[in-house]
Amino acid sequence: MMPQWTSDDDAPLAEFSTKRALEQVKNISQKPHFVGSENHEVVANYLVEELQNMGLETSIQEGYSFSDWGTLTKCKNILSRIKGTNSNKALLLLSHYDSAPHSYSKGASDAGSGVATILESVRAFTYNKKQHQNDIIILFTDAEELGLNGAALFVTQHNWAKEVGLVLNFEARGSSGPSYMLMETNAGNAGLVNQFSAANAKYSVSNSLMYSIYKMLPNDTDLTIFREQGNIQGYNFAFIDGHYNYHTAQDDVNHLSKKTLTHQGKYLMPLLDYFSNADLNTTQTTEDDVYFSIPFSFISYPFSWVLPMVIIAFGLLLILLFFGIAKRILFLNEIAKGFIPFLGSLIVSGLITFLGWKLLLIIYPQYNDLLNGFTYNGHDYVAAFTLLTLSICFAFYQRFSAKKVTMNHSVAPLFFWILINGFIAFFLKGAGFLIIPAFAGLLMLTSFVLTQRSKWILNLFLSIPALLLIAPFIQMFPIGLGLKVLFGSAILTALTFGLLLPIFGSFMRKGMASVIFLVLSIGFFAKAHYESGYELGKAKSNSLVYVLDADKNKATWATYDTNLDEWTKTYLGQNPKDAKILSSISLPSKYKTEFTFSADAPMKTLSRPIVEFLKDSVVGGNRYLKIRITPTRKVNRYDVFANKNLVFQNFKANGLTLLGQKGSKYERKGKKLLSYYVVDQLPLEIEFSVAATSILDLDLMESSFDLMNNPLFPMAKRADWMMPTPFILNDAVVIKEKIKPSPRLVKPIAVKVRNAIEKDSLGIQKDSLRKP
Repeated sequence: MMPQWTSDDDAPLAEFSTKRALEQVKNISQKPHFVGSENHEVVANYLVEELQNMGLETSIQEGYSFSDWGTLTKCKNILSRIKGTNSNKALLLLSHYDSAPHSYSKGASDAGSGVATILESVRAFTYNKKQHQNDIIILFTDAEELGLNGAALFVTQHNWAKEVGLVLNFEARGSSGPSYMLMETNAGNAGLVNQFSAANAKYSVSNSLMYSIYKMLPNDTDLTIFREQGNIQGYNFAFIDGHYNYHTAQDDVNHLSKKTLTHQGKYLMPLLDYFSNADLNTTQTTEDDVYFSIPFSFISYPFSWVLPMVIIAFGLLLILLFFGIAKRILFLNEIAKGFIPFLGSLIVSGLITFLGWKLLLIIYPQYNDLLNGFTYNGHDYVAAFTLLTLSICFAFYQRFSAKKVTMNHSVAPLFFWILINGFIAFFLKGAGFLIIPAFAGLLMLTSFVLTQRSKWILNLFLSIPALLLIAPFIQMFPIGLGLKVLFGSAILTALTFGLLLPIFGSFMRKGMASVIFLVLSIGFFAKAHYESGYELGKAKSNSLVYVLDADKNKATWATYDTNLDEWTKTYLGQNPKDAKILSSISLPSKYKTEFTFSADAPMKTLSRPIVEFLKDSVVGGNRYLKIRITPTRKVNRYDVFANKNLVFQNFKANGLTLLGQKGSKYERKGKKLLSYYVVDQLPLEIEFSVAATSILDLDLMESSFDLMNNPLFPMAKRADWMMPTPFILNDAVVIKEKIKPSPRLVKPIAVKVRNAIEKDSLGIQKDSLRKP
């Protein structure tokens, strides 16, 4: 599926070099460089210099972006352009250079690897001095981790965006494993499929089922913005193994797999050569294709074939049953008995795996510490439960099936697979390629009906489609979706075993095979137990936040952790309270995490933000407000909340409306209005209107990500086997307060005079007597 060898030597300058790319990753990921951090500017300047060193003219796009995630920030995109000889549409190479906030992530994989892949590939491309027709735009976006803000800024405000015909986006959601290709398109994928096939990338790993699943999950990338806001399609290339390092302090160059970085380069080099000369308009189509990759090949066919293929498979099964029964080599009673071991192994293995994982979470509560749901020893559990499933399958077929009736009993799984593909034909056409292993099974049965013999070598050859197309999902599903779906891997293993029954059913000693697989399974469970703890490089995540409620003059320690450790107990104590007291300031996160425990904290003197009501007037039945919030300390984030019943019209933040907002009503989920990530200590200004009769109930959370180095807090250093929990507000100093004018700035006479002479946009005098 991916390159298996990498060299520590420099490749020729005309070729992609993993060593040179890895050096770029090292330079980019020396320190965390999230938006607003000191090192963010350092990385941006480094990338500009690298592009200029290649002789490329470089530009910077700066501006505010208010993404549809409800995130506002000031972005700094880095751009360069290589002119083509006859450009109609431009090819855009895309990756983001900011790292994830809150967790000290150095951003080596996500997405330093993508930036380095593009830098090294463009260096080799320009070194070769090949003539090409299409312009090539290089875009390193900012603030992807916050809400795809940099991409939104480019697509909606840069004049180059209208010239882009195709995007190649390089991403990561882990630190190792094969890089998967996922398409982004608003219409049909057939054009993208055909062009990707023509580009002839050597190690293509993709199938149409993966993108069907991807579209169901909340895992947007910068390319999603191009598709949704600009109707610009393209390809994502991302690796997902080593998910436990994603967005953590372990996302460093030491955890990034060299093979994975090589795989990214193996994609971009041939694609860059091909798409720099291809007609990028031909990727637009309304038709969809089923597609999948096998070693050294990429295969596709239209969606319209899926249902006919299922009908043909079902018809062929009926014909084989008719002739097999007529020739007295297939028997209805034996076919019916074949459902017993098949369904038995399917149900028992699925239940044991489902309940087994639940039991393991009780035995090893630390597995709940990693929010992504895939533990450091997760691969051992995948192997253990897969082997246990094989043991169960052999045990069932030992008890309920004999060698002489193997082909009779193979009808049950074939029928089941055709039934599954019937469902796929109507509801999940992207998985339409799964009918191919079923056809291979039908050919095994055909050979048996025609010759009255089961040919082991032929059956072995016909088992290849199942191994190539189905078996990878046994590992891929829990890696991508978490170990909570391990039961799905068990069920898929049993289903695949059924397809391969002509092979396994011929074993004389299935009972012995069952015992062997059981022993191997126990071995992997033992290995998983041995590696169930934490250590340097496989750290336990924990969280701590200091919250000062300025209105109540009360300070609280809070955590998101379910299992407190010695470090968090230093602040929360041995018997902390639940966090219900903080439920009103719960911040949404990717994994729906909320505060779990809290404890009283010492009061600290923190400089509060300045809140100014720049405008507060009533016109007709509406109240119009403009509020400025200015930090007086080094802060990183503002979160604004409002009563759920408060309806906002014409909401703007720093002059921008929400990306994709339709109509005047501001659509929001829950109490949160927006999150503002502060750059250069610039203030937040919000303006809106509400019903004049409404009670203005607004809350502000001001956060700085400096708990661990703030001189007011003598914090103990985490042990080397600990790290900050990702995906949440962490290691932060938070001030919570109601939004109202800062008392020290209120000058009643001046305010009245100013309001009396100031006219609003409608030319109507403002009500100077109304108090905010």
